[in-house]
Amino acid sequence: MSKLDLILKNCLLVNEDEQKEVDIGIKGDRIEIIAKDIAAEAEQYIDVQGKYVAPGIIDDQVHFRDPGLIAKGDISSESKAAVIGGVTSTFDMPNVDPATTTSDLLVARNKLGAEKSWTNYSYYLGATDSNIEDIKRLDPAQTCGIKIFMGSSTGSLLVEDDESLEKIFASCPVTIVTHCEDNEVIKNNLEKVVSSGVEITPAYHPIIRDDEACYKSSEKAVSLAKKYNSDLHILHLTSEKELSLFEKGDINNKRITCEVCVHHLWFDESDYAEYGNYIKCNPSVKKNSDREALRAALKDTLVDLVATDHAPHVFEEKKLPFMEAPAGLPLIEHSLQMMIELHKQGIYTLEEVIKYMTHKVADRFDIKDRGYVREGYKADFVIFDTSTEDHIKNETEHTKCGWSPFHGQSFSSSVYATIVNGQVAVLDGKLVGDHSFAERLQFDR
Repeated sequence: MSKLDLILKNCLLVNEDEQKEVDIGIKGDRIEIIAKDIAAEAEQYIDVQGKYVAPGIIDDQVHFRDPGLIAKGDISSESKAAVIGGVTSTFDMPNVDPATTTSDLLVARNKLGAEKSWTNYSYYLGATDSNIEDIKRLDPAQTCGIKIFMGSSTGSLLVEDDESLEKIFASCPVTIVTHCEDNEVIKNNLEKVVSSGVEITPAYHPIIRDDEACYKSSEKAVSLAKKYNSDLHILHLTSEKELSLFEKGDINNKRITCEVCVHHLWFDESDYAEYGNYIKCNPSVKKNSDREALRAALKDTLVDLVATDHAPHVFEEKKLPFMEAPAGLPLIEHSLQMMIELHKQGIYTLEEVIKYMTHKVADRFDIKDRGYVREGYKADFVIFDTSTEDHIKNETEHTKCGWSPFHGQSFSSSVYATIVNGQVAVLDGKLVGDHSFAERLQFDR
């Protein structure tokens, strides 16, 4: 065997529904060999000493805020936070400034990714009432999808016009992902709360943005997808009521899928008393019964995968009165740790955690040569330790916004290393090297 570039020794590999002890040999940006013991020469060796090794986490829903909103975060800062958390690939949302709604702006964002990203990257095109021709021209092999805000958004990115929606669902050549909340329901709920004369606190967020707002919009998206046989993926499911819209089964056999975000598996409405605006997000964190239903639906293949909706906001903004504070929270640095905690609580196996955060994301979006540890695949890995505690402090967060809802708390696991395209990005929990190894994601479709 020719000399390898990197050998990972003594790995406990978590991959494709099993755990096994292996060495992994890497040449260039790909996995060359997986074997019980690799005796070949290499430029670099890392003895992981029995720590867990898995394919790098793929997050299909992030807001890195670049361009235009870089006081909150930027591609460099947020992708650094991502690799620190074991995330190796990200799909970034179009609600930046200017919003990514044209082919030229999509080209410009890919250029920014090439210049600044520590993670492999792809960018959604944002749907509007008037950019159907840009949508039609998208190359399915080069773009993760289009994003439709069928609910609260800003500027031109809210699409509620039925004629526009019909055109998009009928003609889109790539995966359609949707934010589903019905504005009319939200408006009516808010008017009822305001008219009652109460002080509106974070506890009212799931009352204003309730399960009916989510269901009405999600049902509309699913109906359109069935009508046109569209490739639809509904983001951040939050309610038990919406689950009736979806079917169990192998993700590879579905045209309509959905996901849940880590915070909706973690928090419920009782947590507003402690966290307040820090867990204000759209769609809202709802009842404990909703959280428990989502946890079970993920395990039961009704919900397909897990993402973060990582959304940094300046800390001072989140301290504003509830009605003025923005929605969204930074989570990408700790998403794997959150899922490992749920594993330790007996909710998911470790194999399921990796399936939801890597395998099924790669399968759903047909990501080329990623999402699994297989010979010939791209060498993207997270190496983690389930016995080393990680204490969270705002001061040491890597996101530019500089805060976490978990400040002052600890996770019982830690990320030891992250490898992107065969290059070590994180080692012993610290950034090393540079970001020049990240690549634009390619899709097999």
